[in-house]
Amino acid sequence: MNYDIGQPIKHFLLILGAIIVILPFYSMISYSFQSQGEIETGKNSKGEKAGFLGTQEKIVDQFCFKSNTPEKEEVNSLMLKMPGKTEREVYNILLKDVTENCLKKPAYMNYTQAFTKAPLLRYLLNGVIVTASIFLLQVVVALPAAYALAKLRFVGREFIFTLVLLCLLIPIHAVALPLYIMLAKLGLTNSYAALIIPWTISVFGIFLMRQFFMTVPDDYIDAGRMDGMSEFSIIWRVMLPTAVPALLAFAIFSVVAHWNDYFWPRVVITGDPNLFTPPLGMRVFKQDTEGDLHGPMMAVAVTIVTPLIVAFLIAQKRFIEGITFSGMK
Repeated sequence: MNYDIGQPIKHFLLILGAIIVILPFYSMISYSFQSQGEIETGKNSKGEKAGFLGTQEKIVDQFCFKSNTPEKEEVNSLMLKMPGKTEREVYNILLKDVTENCLKKPAYMNYTQAFTKAPLLRYLLNGVIVTASIFLLQVVVALPAAYALAKLRFVGREFIFTLVLLCLLIPIHAVALPLYIMLAKLGLTNSYAALIIPWTISVFGIFLMRQFFMTVPDDYIDAGRMDGMSEFSIIWRVMLPTAVPALLAFAIFSVVAHWNDYFWPRVVITGDPNLFTPPLGMRVFKQDTEGDLHGPMMAVAVTIVTPLIVAFLIAQKRFIEGITFSGMK
């Protein structure tokens, strides 16, 4: 009996890959529920192990404590009501009240700070505007181009498709400086246009849709032409409905790439924080918290990643269909 050693190796590699992918998400979610001490030592102040959700032992919210520290006027006012107390004693009484009022569970504190210490909702809105605009413009460009490369016959078609494949090899870092100079000369830096315009043409989208259109029978196109439809009408009224699985697959790639993009927004958005995307928002939040409060930082990360995970789970079936039908196996 022959024993296939390849199967255990494949299973091992799959399990290893799953661990490598899942472990950072596990840690990120777990840390978002824990206090700073639990993250650093794995235990709370009583020596109890934190666990996945932490012990939820109440701790002092430093932001609350600093913003409510007793002022001299408060101390003097209370001293008039407590004539037998010294200034230090009155101050300690007020400080004790502030400390008790600022005791919070780590999970509540982390997620509250995530939304109150930085305009996180604004950053999320910017991410939605930018990624949705980029994807819609990419579809407007990619569908006609892919249709022409897949279904039309013209001189130079194969050469143009070769150029599309070559463009897939060009990293954004190689053309970032020329793009930035062009946008700066046009006065478009620090604007939504700077975040969107450079990505309106997606060679990957053209390639993916072209591969999908190659699988669509020519009978659909011939029927449309017999009905008197123009080529553009065929694209939007015949090819587009058939391409929904491939479009959803492309949407996952496009939205994830631009939602998580830190490099390009960091290059073109230098002045107006109201235009910051979610990754830039995390950077600002880290500065606001002096970079030492990992719980709120992880809460921000969980908030940013969650919409992508939900979107993928909803479109998972269509995503797999789109990849399969486009020939990318």
